[in-house]
Amino acid sequence: MRGRTTVGAGNPSSRSRVALRTPSTVLGAMGAGVVGSPVARGGPAGLARERRAWAQIEQGDRPMSEASIPVDLFNPGQVFACLGFLEAADVLLGDAEGGFDWSNPADVRFRLSANGNANPFGMVLGYLADATPLRYAPMGFVESSAKPEGDAEAGDDSNDDEDDDEAGASTLVPSETFPAPSGDVSSLPIFLKCSGYSDVAIGHWADGTSRNTFKLYSGNRSAEKIACAMVAGTRAKPKKGQTIGDLKTRGISHLWAERREELIERPFLPTPLGGSFNFDARGAWTALDAGYSPNTQKHQVASSPVVQMLAAWGLEHARPFEFGVRQVRYAAWGEMLPPMLARVALSGQDGASRKIFRFELALSGKNKIVTFSQQEDAS
Repeated sequence: MRGRTTVGAGNPSSRSRVALRTPSTVLGAMGAGVVGSPVARGGPAGLARERRAWAQIEQGDRPMSEASIPVDLFNPGQVFACLGFLEAADVLLGDAEGGFDWSNPADVRFRLSANGNANPFGMVLGYLADATPLRYAPMGFVESSAKPEGDAEAGDDSNDDEDDDEAGASTLVPSETFPAPSGDVSSLPIFLKCSGYSDVAIGHWADGTSRNTFKLYSGNRSAEKIACAMVAGTRAKPKKGQTIGDLKTRGISHLWAERREELIERPFLPTPLGGSFNFDARGAWTALDAGYSPNTQKHQVASSPVVQMLAAWGLEHARPFEFGVRQVRYAAWGEMLPPMLARVALSGQDGASRKIFRFELALSGKNKIVTFSQQEDAS
């Protein structure tokens, strides 16, 4: 058993205090909603009902840190993002485990532990704030000059303004490995590049296997452009006399610089955003429900760039279960699990203590939009 000693909260330590791990390679499909190799079904110990905001765990001579954050289980994107935190902590820090604690219905938490002395949530957020998303394609890929998927249509939640400073084409990195037989300019996968870390590939929307890609975004956007907006925000083109354009939306890097302590304690803080991966239910809208199109009026909608980025990371090796036309089921697990078991738990197909939810993917133009869910069971 692990001995646990409570320690005070503070800023995450520098990267030199933790060992880096090479990210796992993408594996083949294994069952509904899961990518990976078969694993034993041994059950980790259940969640302790006593909450610790941040604890240092001694595992032999190797220190481990544990922290928790608030989460809305009825927001599917936040649950997917919690899996993303777990996947990211395992890649960056090693030996990560995570699980949900709903012992206090008024304060549901996601707990995360990993190697090192630093708050694992802070380490992941610091990594994202410094990372640069880059798109990659198979060797020999030729990029078309045509706009992907045609022009954005009315009601299409793309928010791709033509005066955005980021609208120009970016570097395309050729790769000998690719998740599909061929590449499509509108859905090329990305990798995150950050000094001192191995590159991390993210691109469930480009999955070329028989599984559902769970690609939600559409319009003129590329995954790289969305990811860059989530990390670095967006700016308008410079006006006369300006070297850089006015800031339009804030990304993770801005929140990290301006509200670091608050972001570590509550990573899913909403902020006005434009086009996104459509994972955060708080930013969901359709023209029919809203009474007008925020995209047409150039209005931003508040959601979390952390949810958008980490939900994409979380779905790299797992999927919720789409049991009908735009009808989706997912689960939150009540035990501390490593990533391999948490991927299975998300689809609700393991034997762990869990809560199961369902939601509908709404349509906004060509976009699919995550909406708030309903609980199916009462366990």
